[in-house]
Amino acid sequence: MGNISRRSALSLGAALSLAGVAAAPKAWAWSSAGSLAGADAVTDPFQVWDPEPDALAVRLLADGAIPAVNTAWRSWVDNADPLPSGMPGYLTAYLSKVNRLPDWADATRLAASERYYKRLASYLFVTQSLGSGIMSTVIPREARAVYWSAGGANMKDRAAKTFTFGYDLNSETAWQPRGHFIVTANKTRLVHSVVRNLLPTSARFMESADQPKPISNGDILRTFHSTATYSHAKLLQWGIRLSAAEKEADLHAWQVALHLLGVQRQFIPATWADALEQADSMLWPDLGPTTEGNSLAETLLGYITQPTFGLATGFANEFVRYLLGNETGDWLGLRRDWGQAALIRIEWPLYVAFREGTSGVLPGSGYLFDQALRGIAMLYLSNGTSTTQTPITLPTANRPGA
Repeated sequence: MGNISRRSALSLGAALSLAGVAAAPKAWAWSSAGSLAGADAVTDPFQVWDPEPDALAVRLLADGAIPAVNTAWRSWVDNADPLPSGMPGYLTAYLSKVNRLPDWADATRLAASERYYKRLASYLFVTQSLGSGIMSTVIPREARAVYWSAGGANMKDRAAKTFTFGYDLNSETAWQPRGHFIVTANKTRLVHSVVRNLLPTSARFMESADQPKPISNGDILRTFHSTATYSHAKLLQWGIRLSAAEKEADLHAWQVALHLLGVQRQFIPATWADALEQADSMLWPDLGPTTEGNSLAETLLGYITQPTFGLATGFANEFVRYLLGNETGDWLGLRRDWGQAALIRIEWPLYVAFREGTSGVLPGSGYLFDQALRGIAMLYLSNGTSTTQTPITLPTANRPGA
């Protein structure tokens, strides 16, 4: 399972700046015929942002209201919670419109997604932390935006907030009144809007920016593919049996999530085949190393390999290489540990087969993978330090010195 080339990663799914920068993106050609909108049109999502919350963010920053909003948000956690007091009226009016599921959301499929995520949580912890989390550092636009924003100066907190989003979506109560995801998605959408307003004021960020402001619909879709499409492909590659209903439920949960994040229907893939085709044009060809991304990856891997989680550096480095390929490992300068590389390459498939009941033999290193899953789950579930999720808050500035 060694390298994941940009094309081979999608083949799996069909069964599913240091030394350089990513190649310049080609002209957008994906048709919205493959989207939820179903209209045969070609619109570049990298030129589409989120006008209404972006305008709200301008007002919040100008009014100095963000600290009060962050305080108000502390009581706004569950999907069934009323909108909190203490926010400006214009923000409350906006949230009263968007803090709900779209009319086309299917309750049956969303409930099925909760069961799906419960069954496959341990694998998703792996693909979305060591896999997607580290992949984000070789998505040049994402890496630079994260690095120069306030979150880039405290990656432990930034990663914990990202894990909060993933955990709340993958929760077995995600869409229920006592779940958190609808609230979490709306908070995240507003964070994106504030960052869109702040980062263009950073001279350091704008030095390498290739768009007028960050986090376009295209950038959010690219993150979707690096997380959901990538995980979908990985589970299939590992031989994990997924029913047609489970695949559909997983995609539908992400379709609703993208809507809640402000992505337009004309860009949201209608099927996994459409998602894989879209990813082929917007994710895999555009990966590459950056100075900012390499710094973020070093910080994230240092966090994952701290003694609390029990993951040795060599094991973590080689698991990243196993998940993302040696090209990515080389971009990030991950030191080789050939013994761990051989162990993971040979015994991880056997471990998965044992867990899935397709083999009665537990490999000798099964305990090591159990320990790794526990450590990653601890990181993913509670920031490694507490029993509660890290709250999502709005920034008031960029990274110091940006």
